[in-house]
Amino acid sequence: MEMGKYEPLGQHLERSGKLNIPLTFEEIEAIIDSALPVSARKYPAWWSNNPTGHVNSAAWLGAGYKATKVNIEAEELVFHKPVSSPTTKSTKKPRRHPLFGSMKGTVTVEEGYDLTSPSEAIWNAQTE
Repeated sequence: MEMGKYEPLGQHLERSGKLNIPLTFEEIEAIIDSALPVSARKYPAWWSNNPTGHVNSAAWLGAGYKATKVNIEAEELVFHKPVSSPTTKSTKKPRRHPLFGSMKGTVTVEEGYDLTSPSEAIWNAQTE
């Protein structure tokens, strides 16, 4: 089985066990034993953490890291391993309970009826 160009980078990150791994573009080239494409040195978007269709980001995302603090001018970045904890906010949208909205459309209110009006002729607060 042939190894992908960026797989050595993912393996390097996994072996480190660190939460933050600062690397220069030159160090990354030594790890992957190949030159980075010109776009990696020109566009911060090349270092995006998009998991679909990008073999470069698949390598570090697969190892559990995200590319952060990308500095194109200095040719360096930091790979950061997010740590989940009870105080860490999740980026996932909370799931609604399956019954939420299950009664939608089952109740109708007669046109002109005021739901805020008292249901009895005299409110309890008005009695003496």
